[in-house]
Formats: sequence, structure tokens, C-alpha cells
Amino acid sequence: MEKKIIYSAVQPSGNLTIGNYAGAIRNWVRLQSEYDCFFAIADMHAITVRQDPAELRRRTLELAALYIACGIDPEKCVLYVQSHVPAHAELCWVLNTFTYVGEASRMTQFKDKSQKHADNINMGLMDYPVLMAADILLYKADFVPVGADQKQHVELARDIAMRFNGRCGETFTVPEPLILKGGARIASLQDPAHKMSKSETENPNASVFLSDDRDTVLRKFKRAVTDSGNEVRYGEEKPGVSNLLNIYCTFKGCTPEEAEREFAGVGYGDFKLAVGETVADVLAPIQKEKARLLAEKDELVSYLVSGRERAAYAARKTLSKVYRKVGFWKE
Repeated sequence: MEKKIIYSAVQPSGNLTIGNYAGAIRNWVRLQSEYDCFFAIADMHAITVRQDPAELRRRTLELAALYIACGIDPEKCVLYVQSHVPAHAELCWVLNTFTYVGEASRMTQFKDKSQKHADNINMGLMDYPVLMAADILLYKADFVPVGADQKQHVELARDIAMRFNGRCGETFTVPEPLILKGGARIASLQDPAHKMSKSETENPNASVFLSDDRDTVLRKFKRAVTDSGNEVRYGEEKPGVSNLLNIYCTFKGCTPEEAEREFAGVGYGDFKLAVGETVADVLAPIQKEKARLLAEKDELVSYLVSGRERAAYAARKTLSKVYRKVGFWKE
């Protein structure tokens, strides 16, 4: 029986946090054994906002190394750099002709980025969801793992796929959003009402990055906000403590009830230190393996070359079919 296909991509911009690890990457490691997975480093999406070229290249390799260090196996899945497969841009152009301006302009991502980058409202920002649809549809993805903030993009990809299929005949698999269960929502350490951000311009103590060394991790957790009282308990009335419990349970592999029992009678200071140490213990081997891969670049590059070839083969089959359906002549 053929495995279902999963597609996911992350931009090499910003610094990935423990929230990205808990909500996405950790689940991808599990999914790669159950599905045929395509994992892309979305550098084409990244340039919709201004990037430093050297920095973008560095972050691209670092993200690939981080994926592998976290447990993504390039032998089990297809790990590649988006810009290495020209079919993404080629299919995006065709799909533009099946996408209405109103649909693109309603996308939350376009509105948010237009506000944040008012001096650079380029067409790439509006076309971002169409390129995302091309990413997904190229590989006949059955499922796209997303959070609630990205579900709108999968819905647009579905609309485009059904519109194309209706006009040109069955071509694309219509994807479904895959809302991952067990993907804990990890909030800011300084404001638990908001999710942890991978932007480095935010409060430096609000986010724990996967690149943070042990001392930095412990310092950030020591400064994490808690709540009134001194009881380590899970509940809506204790958002700060509940967020720390979420983090502890994610990295320790236990339930909130088990954690509450473990920290019964323990003060907030010792509790925060224990959470920080648990996170730092998980990050240490990831950081060590990432550093090894970046130091021994030949191995890392060989994985990305292999991923590019496998991705390009699958993408080219889909694109050839699309070109034939829309009437492009080929000798």
C-alpha cells in the first residue's frame, strides 16, 4: 500500500525556537516513518522581505543541518532547498492564471507583512500563497502540517487545485490541512498570551532559540514570568506557570498531571530552573550534531543534492502534465 504524501516548508529567516521544535519539527520526525515526506527550506518565500544575501545562504545551510540534527532523516524523506527546483516558480506562474486577485489580497500573510514592511509591499508578498500552492501541488501532497495561522493558505491551494481540475481535467491531488495533535503551543516566556516568536528583535528573554547555549537557556527561564501565588499548577488562571508546564512536559515526555505531582511544594525559582535544565539537556546533542554537519559540509551538501534530484524528478512529472493540460507545445 502506497504511503500518503506530506509536504512542509520553513523559511530560513529568523531563528527557530523551542516552539518551532515542539509544534513542528518534533512531529515531522515521527511523520517521516508513516508518510512519504517532502521537507523544503523555503528560500524563495524568504525573499518577499529584504534579506542579506550572505546571511540567507548561511541560514539555509544552518536550517538544513538543524533539521537533520533534530532527527529528520534524508534517507527516509526528501529534504531540499526550494530554489534548487525551478518547477516551483514555473508552476506558480501557471497557477497565477487560476487565482483571482481578490483571493490573494485577502490572505492574512499579505496583510500582516504589508503592515510590517510598508516600505516594501512587493508583488511577491501578494503572490506568496500562490507559490505556496505550487509547492504543495507539485508533489501531490495529501496532507500539509499547519498551525491555525497557515490553514488559510492550504484552503487557497485546495481552491486552486479544484479550479484547475475542473477546467483541465484531474491533475492535482486536493490537499488537506493536517492539524498535528500533541503539538504543544509554546508561548512567550515574557507574555504567555502570545506565542513564542522567532524574531530576534523581540524581548531577548521572551524566546528560547534552538541555538541558545546552556547558560542562555537557564538565564531566560530564570527570568520567565509566572503568576500570583506559589503553586505549580496547570490552569487558565495561571498562564505563565501553565506555559512552563507545557514546555517541561514537551521536553520531558510527561503529562501535566505528572509534572504537577513532581513539583508539588516546589517554589517557582526551583521549578523554572528544572524546566530550563530539561530543555538545555535536549538541545545539547542537537546543537552538537548541527555543528558537526556544518563543519563537515560535504556530507550536508550531499544530502541536499540528493534531495534536490528526488524533488526535481517528482516536480517535473507534475509540471509536464500541467503544461500539456494548459496547451503548451512540446516537440
